[in-house]
Amino acid sequence: MKKEPRELKELIDKLERENRLSEDEFETLIRARTPELSAYLFEKARKVRERFYGKKVFIRGLIEFTNHCRNNCYYCGLRRENLGVERYRLSREEILERCSLGYSLGFRTFVLQGGEDPYFSDERLCEIVRGIKASFPDCAVTLSVGERDEESYRRLFEAGADRYLLRHETADEGHYGMLHPPTQSPAERKRCLRALKSIGYQVGCGFMVGSPYQTPRHLARDMVFVQELRPHMVGIGPFIPHHATPFAGEAAGSVELTLFMLALTRLTLPSVLLPATTALATLDPKGREKGLLSGANVVMPNLSPPAVRSKYLLYDNKASTGIESAEAVERLKEVISETGYTVVVDRGDFVPPTPDIEAGRAS
Repeated sequence: MKKEPRELKELIDKLERENRLSEDEFETLIRARTPELSAYLFEKARKVRERFYGKKVFIRGLIEFTNHCRNNCYYCGLRRENLGVERYRLSREEILERCSLGYSLGFRTFVLQGGEDPYFSDERLCEIVRGIKASFPDCAVTLSVGERDEESYRRLFEAGADRYLLRHETADEGHYGMLHPPTQSPAERKRCLRALKSIGYQVGCGFMVGSPYQTPRHLARDMVFVQELRPHMVGIGPFIPHHATPFAGEAAGSVELTLFMLALTRLTLPSVLLPATTALATLDPKGREKGLLSGANVVMPNLSPPAVRSKYLLYDNKASTGIESAEAVERLKEVISETGYTVVVDRGDFVPPTPDIEAGRAS
């Protein structure tokens, strides 16, 4: 039965109050969204994020240190079978040099992101992490290097890694199989996320919006998964096709729906660290700002060496220069200030919910 606008707003109120909905309720909101309902949701999301983080926006320096990958995901431009990619790896010295530049620009979190590259063994990665922490002890190190065994995650954590990003892409097992070859398993991805949490990382998961074959029910299942996992970070971005993948001819995801999912996530996890992703800015010149006004509170400018940025293309036309580059951080601050928010020099750690903050009594 179709719900009236009042009933839909009541569902949003319930999510704000209880931080959870059923799968059916999430699906109802996603299917029935309108500009009016989105505006109502976005206003709620802004108020919740400001209760925990005020007007702060945290910046992360993104270092894409290897574009080699053993996997063959159907949507990714770095997939193993894409022979048109000019592959590269950054050395420990090159990574530390980018951290040094980032530190001088005000970054206090460095995100090391790469494909699942067997060259970067535990020993090599631990050496890199220890080097960053020794040189920049007041900074956080985030890793995003895919699926590894639990002992590997533990060694990296003991070396000094603070956070780990591992997007689950879709929580629905059938849908996962449509986006990945049979060698990859949604159960393994979820096992990794739970292992990371148990070790003590600040953990980030995430999903694509508008990926091929996706339905509102799939997105509702993503929300239920996030609701149950309770990660510290969630990365949500629109699907964008890459010309050298099986999904080259598919349509890109919707910016509007991505913003809606960001806001739902903010109400589900009130103190979550929520990026306004590069993919949003790639599809919409104002995508970053719209993300911040929908509940996001993190941006991740590209700190990779300029010579390799065009080689790390998960999707076509990726924004990695201009205001998306770390060197343009002052311009980024100006643009973000126009939204009413302020970029801060801060590690931007996760704020655990407390009774005072939950009650809206945060300063």
